[in-house]
Amino acid sequence: MTGRAGTRHAYRAGLLHMLADPCQAPAEQAFAYHQDGLLVVEDGHVAAFGAYTDIFPTLTSETPVTTFPGKLITPGFVDAHIHYPQVDVVAAWGSQLLDWLHTHTFPAEQAFADRAHADEAAAFFLNQLLRNGTTSALVFGTVHKTSVDALFDAALARNMRLIAGKVLMDRNAPAGLTDTVETGRADTEALIRAWRGRGRLGYAVTPRFAVTSSGAQLAMAGAVAAAHPDVLIHTHMSENLEEISRVGELFPDARDYLDVYARYGLVTPRSVFAHCVHASDDALRRMAAAGASVAFCPSSNLLLGSGLFSLKQACGCGVTVGLGTDIGAGASFSLPHMMGEAYKVGQLGGETLDPMHAFYLATLSGAKALRIDDKVGNLAPGKEADFLVLDFAATPLLARRAASAATVAEKIFILSILGDDRAISRTYLAGALAHSRDGA
Repeated sequence: MTGRAGTRHAYRAGLLHMLADPCQAPAEQAFAYHQDGLLVVEDGHVAAFGAYTDIFPTLTSETPVTTFPGKLITPGFVDAHIHYPQVDVVAAWGSQLLDWLHTHTFPAEQAFADRAHADEAAAFFLNQLLRNGTTSALVFGTVHKTSVDALFDAALARNMRLIAGKVLMDRNAPAGLTDTVETGRADTEALIRAWRGRGRLGYAVTPRFAVTSSGAQLAMAGAVAAAHPDVLIHTHMSENLEEISRVGELFPDARDYLDVYARYGLVTPRSVFAHCVHASDDALRRMAAAGASVAFCPSSNLLLGSGLFSLKQACGCGVTVGLGTDIGAGASFSLPHMMGEAYKVGQLGGETLDPMHAFYLATLSGAKALRIDDKVGNLAPGKEADFLVLDFAATPLLARRAASAATVAEKIFILSILGDDRAISRTYLAGALAHSRDGA
């Protein structure tokens, strides 16, 4: 990683970032685009963002300027839901959610009791995020405390803005993957004490889902979250019809799946619920009233046959939605790929996803969902300088199609359908080069 602490540096290229939800703001006010722009970074933060002709005359002669001809600078992507221990089950053939967990996920997660295995997996995982342009993420560990220690160690070394948590599971899982109310609380509180606020790290209280946590454990999770008002709550909800039926059997007195979590203090402005494919309007409105967010994971929803998430429904109910890869049921670390998958899900559901809305989900809206939009999500002056250099000539087909694009929105859509990690030329964390496709 090339550091720039205490220095001022400018980058010339096209510039694009979101300013507001394109479903709620006029199109011309939802994003800022400069075909020839200048991004100025100082002490790891954005000092200026705008047209080259406006900003360049304000620079001193000592300010170095790096130019990326034909490329586009954007904020780093924000992954609102991902499992780092599931790297080795990506592209695993199988059935739907509950069978898939027992066949693939749980055996893979057993190995994370070993710190050396966790260290190796964490390093690979974070490097994959960076090569795909993801600079912030909300991450599941395993039930093992050591899995989260390993991930936070690796993220701290890379200066990533990462939020993660130890999984809580005290039933309906293999013996090697269960904890208890008491041990789960002790490990969670120890991790919060050890890592919260170090570097750019944050913690999330992480019950896997209502199927694998007893009411007593969910109550403990709610109590820990209440005692630490700066931590998130991260879990799954309404992903699969069989799962929903099972939750109903386990919590027969609950109004619905969301009510299970609400009874234990887990529906808050700091809550992120992955999937919500089958959530009702009523549940989504209650989530919105509480300030909770949804992580939309189109790739995994398709792979596991979970269903088609309605972005139109969620937005209509007022819920903040971020985009998640959901590795390992998700098939790629690439959030541009997820933007394309989200478009396809919308097409199947009779909804057409605008390219700039998809880009919003992968950047500023994801940051809002994770409550870090005061720090990242766009490149407004004062925010942390997590940014990407996108190369629309990374492959022959991408280059050919992008050359004929009439608007930046069209280019973003082409990227979401044809792009992959080769389109990420460079990834910067707090103004420091963290990944370069050519190794420079």
